[in-house]
Parts: sequence; structure tokens; C-alpha cells
Amino acid sequence: MYQYDIIDREFLVDRSNEFRGQVQRRLAGEMTEDQFKPLRLMNGLYLQLHAYMLRVAIPYGSLNAAQTRRLAWIARTYDKGYGHMTTRQNIQFNWVKLKDAPDILDALAQVDLHAIQTSGNCIRNTTSDPYAGATAEEIDDPRVWAEVIRQWSTLHPEFSYLPRKFKIAITGALKDRTAAKVHDIGLMLRRARDGSLGFEVIVGGGQGRTPYVGPTIKEHLPVGRLLSYLEAVLRVYNRHGRRDNIYKARIKILVAALGAEEFGRQVEEEWAKIDATRADLPDLELARIRGAFAQTPFETLPAVSDAFEAARAASPALQRFARNNIKPHKKPGYAIVEISLKAQGQTPGDATADQLDLIADLAEQYSLNDVRVTHAQNMVLPHVKLDDVPAVHAALASAGLATANIDLASDIIACPGLDYCALANARAIGVAQDIAAKFANEDHAEKVGELKIKISGCINACGHHHVAHIGILGVDKKGEEFYQLSLGGSGAEDASIGKILGPALPADRVAGAIDTLVEAYLGIRTGEERFLDTYRRVGLEPFKEAVYAQAD
Repeated sequence: MYQYDIIDREFLVDRSNEFRGQVQRRLAGEMTEDQFKPLRLMNGLYLQLHAYMLRVAIPYGSLNAAQTRRLAWIARTYDKGYGHMTTRQNIQFNWVKLKDAPDILDALAQVDLHAIQTSGNCIRNTTSDPYAGATAEEIDDPRVWAEVIRQWSTLHPEFSYLPRKFKIAITGALKDRTAAKVHDIGLMLRRARDGSLGFEVIVGGGQGRTPYVGPTIKEHLPVGRLLSYLEAVLRVYNRHGRRDNIYKARIKILVAALGAEEFGRQVEEEWAKIDATRADLPDLELARIRGAFAQTPFETLPAVSDAFEAARAASPALQRFARNNIKPHKKPGYAIVEISLKAQGQTPGDATADQLDLIADLAEQYSLNDVRVTHAQNMVLPHVKLDDVPAVHAALASAGLATANIDLASDIIACPGLDYCALANARAIGVAQDIAAKFANEDHAEKVGELKIKISGCINACGHHHVAHIGILGVDKKGEEFYQLSLGGSGAEDASIGKILGPALPADRVAGAIDTLVEAYLGIRTGEERFLDTYRRVGLEPFKEAVYAQAD
């Protein structure tokens, strides 16, 4: 991962000291909440229903063991013993006291972490593929470019007060694990026919009140021109983006209003005015950043591990874990091990301090000091020798972290909902737990296969319900919590927005409705067809009839 130098570290210390002064003035009554709000948001501090929440950036989803242990320590010292992984590779601490926030930022800075620009109308934490540097699928390591964007965008004077928040995702593989097409900007690394490396640039995706799959506005942007082109996109947005209406302020609204072709034309026009020698990254600086990601000390190993195969043959639990949680690695003899934070009865995405400490230990011992966070609210050990998988699995099992359900029905994405969030209309956590209980039988869950269920407690869609195979949106009906179901969404490379199934259901009928949808699917699928593919083949009506006929 990128190594901070003295300039980076002094910057974090200065930033933390600045915020300490702002907090002291707020606590002393020298600053009103309205004056303080934009300052705290630019440092990742929210005021939620019951307490302050601090959102910490995990740049391109990567942590080392020391950083993971520091997050565990913060959870124990300043929170209630856990942290919550978000859909944009951040971790949230939900029970922070205002007086402690500067001390937490100091503690983060000591391990090269921060909470800068994890909120506010600015360029947020850039998300990336959690398998980066480990999967054979990738064309180039997206972390390099995510780090370039991080350094360029942090406190960028021109883009610190945009019309609305701004989110960028970047992937280097054909398989998209970042939901790039529903970000303000999605960057997909591609090789042109002549072998040159470039980005497919997607602009204007997003969820929330008006969801869009972003259109491609440039098929092949040479990688060396990345920063000047991003600057052009943001200038067009900054110039025309709505500042009079918060509901129409995102870039997706501007792109939809102008049309992708006209928006792209304006970007090209603006891009032509920018001095590339000033705006684009010098080759030497790119080489410096890339060098941090090019030295993974893999061993030369046989492709098949006799120790792993013997342990798997002797353990049904390890067999199941291998089927669902172990992914192919680019190097023979290694595996990508995904850790589910979706055990039965658990809040999706939560990790306790003890669990984080264990994951840090495993990363240090077995994964080349590397941990990842996924946008699906799970964690990853990206570089585990196949020989070591049995020991890793046993350690995870001892901590309740060996749930073998990655991409299955109980691997549910859920926002914190009304249990924490001041914006929410309905709870999400309890509904997720009720649904997961329907798939507690592991054989049944595997029979159902890949099924991405996502829940949001309000229209802001922090749970990504618009791009779920089965999406669930909490709504308020005269003070009661109801849930609207949608089908057919996808946040992957085949991105699509789900269609509403029908009238919203009360909370006590949601899990049963999901069960009914799954049974309908099992009755009409062909072979091993995924739920999403079955839906795309037969449409909404068979599912709608099954759910609402039963309700009637």
C-alpha cells in the first residue's frame, strides 16, 4: 500500500490540530451548530439520532494490521466495542462524543488514517476493487489510480464546496466489485486494441430519490490524462449543478438534463482549455506512487496444496467455506479469503473490536500484512497461501467469522436505518436479520445460489437497494414502517435499476415475502440460473403474483 512520507504525516497532524480548535470553540459556545456543521462534516463527523458518528476513510479499501488494530482500539476506547463497515469502504463509529473526536483523529493520524472528506459537498473517499493486486482478472492495479485521485482531491480548493457530495469508484477488472456505474464518476481500466492503457469514463450514475445507471461519456481516456479530464468533468458540474435544490443537486441530474452527449461535449470543450502540463500527473510522481504497490513478496508455490485438499476432504465446514468464501488468486498456491460480517443474528457490516484484532493478527501472519474492506460490508484477506487456509478458517470460526455465505441470500447489505440515522424512515437491521434467518439452513441457501438482497432505511439508498436482485426500501406511512420491494437491480458490470414489485408491506411480512419470491424463483428457474437471470428472462409478473396473491 501507499507509504506516507513526512509531508503526508505533517498534513494529518495539522488537520487534526485545526479541528481540535474548532471543537473547543463549539464546546465553549463560541460557534453555533450551523457554523460548526460544515467544518465537522468535512472531518467525517455526523450528528445522528443518539450520538455523533465518525466516518473513517479506508482509502481504496486497504488496511494493514497496525491500522486494523487501531480501529479496534478506537472501537473499545471511544465507542461501544464495534465498528460498522459501509458500502463505500469506510468504517463508522456510531457512539462518539464530540469532546473525543480530536483525540480519535490524532490516534488515526498515528497510523496514517483519517476522516477527511468522508462527508460534505466534496470529493469523497475513492472506492476500488477489494481484490486489487490479488485477482488475475485485473488489467491494471486500480489502487495506484485511487491513490492518485486521493492525493489530488484532498482539500482541492476548487472542488471543496461542490453543489453536492461527489463519489468516484475505480476498477481494473472486467468484473465490477465497486458498483462503478452508480457512482458520480465510474472509472474502468481498459486496454485499447493497440495495447494502450486507458479508462472508460462513466458519469452521472447514482441512487437515491432518482436512480440512474451512468452513461459512458468517454470510451478510452489515456491514463496519463486522468486528472485533467476529472478536472474538466468537475468544472462543468460546478458551473451548472443545481445549488438551489438539494434534491436536484447531484451530477446525475445534470447529466440527465443535458443528455450524455451534450454533457460529454461540454467536458471535452473544458478539457481543451486545461494546461495538461499543470494538471496531469508527472511520470516520475506516478512511478513513485506505483512503486508502493509493485513489491508484494509472493513465494513460488505449487498450484495445488495437498495440505489444503486433505483438510477440505476431512471437514464439511471447510468445504462449504471454500465453495463460497475462497476466490482464485493470480499467483499459484495462494487464495483470496473473504470474511463475512453477516453471521446469523449479527448486524450486517458490524465487526467487534476483538474480531478486528483477530483479523489484524491473521493478516500479519498469513496475508502479507494486508486487509481489505468490500462495498458489500465484508472484509478480505487477499493473499493467503492455500496451505494456510485451514488454519485461517479455524481461527475465523473461533471468532464467529467463518459464515460461508458470500453472495448468498443471507449476505445482506443494510444501512444502519432508524436505529441510528436521523434521516431514516424505517429500521433496516432487524428486517435484515429476519430475512437472514429464513436462510439459516446452509444447504437451502446454497441451493438458492447467488442472491443479492439490499436494504435501505430511507430514499437516500445507503443500502444500495436500487441495484439489488431484491431491493427493500423502508418508508414511513402515517408513522408506521412499511417496506417497498423491487426486483432486478444489479450493481455489477451489468448494472440495472430494480423495478418496484407492488404496494409496500408492513415489517412483519417482509421476510415471508422474500421467502415467497425465492420459492417462486426455484419453481421457474432453468438449471442453475441465477435469480437475476431468471427475473430478466420471465419479468416481474410471476413474482408479483406470488407475493400479492399470498398477501390477499
